[in-house]
Amino acid sequence: MGLLSSLFGFCGFGVGISAGLVIGYYFFIYFQPTDVKEPTIRPLVELDTKSLQRMLPEIPLWVKNPDYDRMDWLNKFIESMWPYLDKAICKTAKDIAKPIIAENIVKYKIDSVEFETLTLGTLPPTFNGMKVYITEEKELIMEPALKWAGNPNVIVVVKAFGLKATVQVVDLQVFASPRITLKPLVPSFPCFAKILVSLMEKPHVDFGLKLLGADVMSIPGLYTVVQEIIKEQVANMYLWPKTLEVPIMDPSKAQQKPVGILHLKVVRALKLKKKDLLGKSDPYVKIKLTEDKLPSKKTTVKRGNLNPEWNEEFNLVVKDPESQALEFIVYDWEQVGKHDKIGMNVIPLKDITPDETKSLTLDLLKNMDPNDTQNDKSRGQLVVEVTYKPFKEDELTKDLEEDSKAVQNAPEGTPVGGGLLVIIVHEAQDLEGKHHTNPYVKILFRGEEKKTKHIKKNRDPRWEEEFQFMLEEPPTRDRMHVEVISKPSSIGIHSKEALGYVDINLADVISNKRINEKYHLIDSKNGKIQIEMQWRT
Repeated sequence: MGLLSSLFGFCGFGVGISAGLVIGYYFFIYFQPTDVKEPTIRPLVELDTKSLQRMLPEIPLWVKNPDYDRMDWLNKFIESMWPYLDKAICKTAKDIAKPIIAENIVKYKIDSVEFETLTLGTLPPTFNGMKVYITEEKELIMEPALKWAGNPNVIVVVKAFGLKATVQVVDLQVFASPRITLKPLVPSFPCFAKILVSLMEKPHVDFGLKLLGADVMSIPGLYTVVQEIIKEQVANMYLWPKTLEVPIMDPSKAQQKPVGILHLKVVRALKLKKKDLLGKSDPYVKIKLTEDKLPSKKTTVKRGNLNPEWNEEFNLVVKDPESQALEFIVYDWEQVGKHDKIGMNVIPLKDITPDETKSLTLDLLKNMDPNDTQNDKSRGQLVVEVTYKPFKEDELTKDLEEDSKAVQNAPEGTPVGGGLLVIIVHEAQDLEGKHHTNPYVKILFRGEEKKTKHIKKNRDPRWEEEFQFMLEEPPTRDRMHVEVISKPSSIGIHSKEALGYVDINLADVISNKRINEKYHLIDSKNGKIQIEMQWRT
């Protein structure tokens, strides 16, 4: 009986399972709910803002803001170069940290601090977009949106009081919006003298920190505290208007400003080579400083003379005595056709002792190639006297000091938290009225109206007039209306005419402290106006 019961029970279980599967499949196929509808597929342009944000949780800046440019090419470049940039950046970081560590280990009685491992990992940073400001100044302003979720491995070994501790930084995340300014722009490579970096908002910094192999950031409350400390410290150092200045070139050299005067006297030439088939040569000397775009200076022509005397003096402006040279080329003047070159020579300025007159007799050469055998032939000599007079140190730094004081401080009595908004109307170009062009500028700001003088019959007027607005708070959300109007003559039958206008957003003025730009006038075919704005605090 027990065996039969077990057999029937097993058969019943098998039959029940099979019947249940069949019945369940039947209900699933033939009893589907009728209220289920096929999803509607719509183009992205028909979706509302909320639907798009749900689909695209992180929209790039170049999509949301039309003044941001895509940086796909830069991201691809950085991705390809990242293995090499990683090594270069780490080497630079070690070189910068070495003197700082050496200075502090003595102060805090630490035996040593060394990098056991320093690598930025395999994941490069990405730029979600970049905004570029174009101003009338010699500068380039860029605001990239930087995001970096990297996998760096930084291990620092600290030895003190006979103990050894290792600190490891991993899983670094940095989201930042820096402003990078290249200024001043100069005609010498790399074409800018300084890099100024500041943060437009507090950065987001997240990382893992291990001390002796233990995750320190997992301690309750410590993560938030460390985050806030880092944000505050970075903001105190680099949040705009504070900047990190990285010098690239000497500003005085980069801007090629004069550093001295070279006094030159061309005395005479001796035994010049005859270039004319009939008669003697008609020599003159052409003088030029290398790396100078100014036209060459010339002596007078001495007719039919192979031993001419000039005794003529010249002054040349020196910009870089270490690299510039004084070049002499003696020509035979021809009334028709190209002047024949008799010979040449150069004097490196670094070989001239400052404030000391030096008399030199130069052998004339065909060219400055030391391997050219034709330079062994006699072409004559040139006698000159040179004196280099360098400027004094205070004269060299005068221009730089003036540049640093370009934006003055606000006067006493300026409201706390406010400032002085200064508007300088410089000039306009290509103005054109239907009946007359006697332009003046009208400025409307917060209900206050200011006007320049009007200039008669001028399509390219220059005013150079300054207006001031004392404000209790920065006008970060205000716009200023600037209109150019033509005033009719006193005896004319025509009324005044609007020559164009522009509405200027003042947020950039507050951010940059000073902007000097040309604006295209609305309702004008080609008209432009140049306005400088300063925010003095």
